[in-house]
Amino acid sequence: MTLSKHRSRWSKPPLLSAIAGIILIVSAAVSAQAQQGQIFPPPSATIPQSQNQGGASVLELPAMPGGQGGGGATATLPRIAPQPGADTATLPRLAPQPGGAALTLPSRDLRSQQGYRQVTVTVTDQEGRYVTDLRENDFKLLVDGQPRQIAFFRQDLNTPVSVGIIVDTSGSMQPKLAQARAAITEFVRNLNPQDDVFLFAFSSRPFLLQPFTTNHYLILSRLELLHAYGQTALFDTILDGLLMVQHGRYDKKALLVITDGMDNTSEATLGQVIAQARRMGVLIYSIGIGDPNVGGGAGGPLSSLFGGADIDEVDARTLDLLSSETGAKTYIIREVGDGAALRNACASISRELREQYTIGFVAPDASRGGYRTIHVDVPSRPGDHVRVRKGIEVGPGAESASSTYP
Repeated sequence: MTLSKHRSRWSKPPLLSAIAGIILIVSAAVSAQAQQGQIFPPPSATIPQSQNQGGASVLELPAMPGGQGGGGATATLPRIAPQPGADTATLPRLAPQPGGAALTLPSRDLRSQQGYRQVTVTVTDQEGRYVTDLRENDFKLLVDGQPRQIAFFRQDLNTPVSVGIIVDTSGSMQPKLAQARAAITEFVRNLNPQDDVFLFAFSSRPFLLQPFTTNHYLILSRLELLHAYGQTALFDTILDGLLMVQHGRYDKKALLVITDGMDNTSEATLGQVIAQARRMGVLIYSIGIGDPNVGGGAGGPLSSLFGGADIDEVDARTLDLLSSETGAKTYIIREVGDGAALRNACASISRELREQYTIGFVAPDASRGGYRTIHVDVPSRPGDHVRVRKGIEVGPGAESASSTYP
């Protein structure tokens, strides 16, 4: 299966042409109200919904947007701007955030060099606390085991990120969706207000609920569209997320995947997902809900729909493999309970994105192409733990993390 064929899985069905017209009419009405100072965030029930193939009610907005300034699909969506005295009960309130600092980018000459790549580095001490006061000369970079000069360095204390949120809505998630909504809200609360974010739901196939936006209230409003039904197309959806996130406006990119199951219906394979992750500089964070010590093998369709044998099984091995491959982290929560552990995990991930470093370098023999192993160390602090992606791809088809910039 080619990635171009894969991309078509969430192409617009005919029914959505009519829905798009309805959204445009609603948008115009909201705009008119805004001019009179009467705009209110609509309750989720007023958002047009379409039926997927399995029967779950979702709003699917499948257009692949370009950069934020390029007039992407979000142009057709009414922007939700809460006003004093408005009824905001359906939208969780965002905590105030400090203004974002100016984004530091590598020079155009550096980015244009063949083989230029960037990696995100996370450093923690022996107590698990983030180490955020390091300088460029504190780091040692090895590419294929050989020392390599650091050509670009940035402390990501408040660096904006392009983030994709991917949430499992298969049948077994039914008793966990309320907690998942609360946890995603916690994740969004802790984001930089400049971050651009999109939202995917998935069961038997992916659904794009909200394309990239910096209006985080749009993300929160779409959470009410999450409905549990069907099986688990985990690999297909992560591939779609990787394709989507490359259109984000920022060079630092991440995915957050929340799931409670094991893939049982994807066309894509785990090998394809790993290969695509290697080609792109995207952090794949994941939260698995359930028992990680499973004997392998997912349940059939009926068990997915009605809570059979695989309801408490989560593919922790795959989630951890994807996270470690990309320099991110996996959280396993055995029981969702009241959702506190899930909320804490989401909050920890959004905080970690503010506690990292970006290192840029030019890979040797870039014209030769292929996979290069990466190792980063802090020699002056031998007790610290350094986390970074295992390697990068160079050559044709490999994505440079900074390629979205002019």
